[in-house]
Amino acid sequence: MAQAGCADCKFREKYDRHPASFLGRLWRWHAGWCPGFKSYMRSLPDEERLKLAERYSLPRYK
Repeated sequence: MAQAGCADCKFREKYDRHPASFLGRLWRWHAGWCPGFKSYMRSLPDEERLKLAERYSLPRYK
């Protein structure tokens, strides 16, 4: 099974640089429901998952 490219996602990179941009906001909306991103977050160690959840304001992963 293919691994999700969430760690290297170009849209996520755009969000990191310019969160208010259209593509940045699109990524943030997408991250809220994407099954690939959910499995990516579940695959991370607790410390890293909590750090990303805080950074991207994703309370479901805290």
